[in-house]
Amino acid sequence: MKLNLLAKKIKIVLSDVDGVLTDGGMYYTNNGDVMKKFHVRDGMGISLLRKNGIHTIIITKESTKMVKKWSKKMKVKLLDGVIHKEKILEKICQQYGVHSSEIAYIGDDVNDVNLLKLVGLAAVPKDGTQIAKKSCNYICQIESGNGVFREVAELILSSKKISIQY
Repeated sequence: MKLNLLAKKIKIVLSDVDGVLTDGGMYYTNNGDVMKKFHVRDGMGISLLRKNGIHTIIITKESTKMVKKWSKKMKVKLLDGVIHKEKILEKICQQYGVHSSEIAYIGDDVNDVNLLKLVGLAAVPKDGTQIAKKSCNYICQIESGNGVFREVAELILSSKKISIQY
């Protein structure tokens, strides 16, 4: 199916954190705290989707204070500590009254593959793993941590003929 037709159906965007919203690097302070860099364009992408009635849910196997703070700041639902991400899809569909074809997922690695195969729009950053790229229908032009979420948000909004305004 044509990419714009897939994107036009999207009502919820799910996203991984490490390797999608961040560059995948883990920066440690002298105290052993892990720091991650999030791109402001991704935050704006979340805001633009929200403004147009499209939900964002963050799904990650990690469980860190930093990601919790970022999710709270962005006003998005966070599902952390999720090992088998594909197992939560049915619950999300039921909770939001949507079909899996109305959900997009952005993932980058082997633990994302099963969920990438189950959603309507499956996206992977330009520098995602080959196995993830083989399981998606959209490979971003942008590398992880540099606005991948925003690229997918703009794809969805443009497919719905929604102009990018704030």
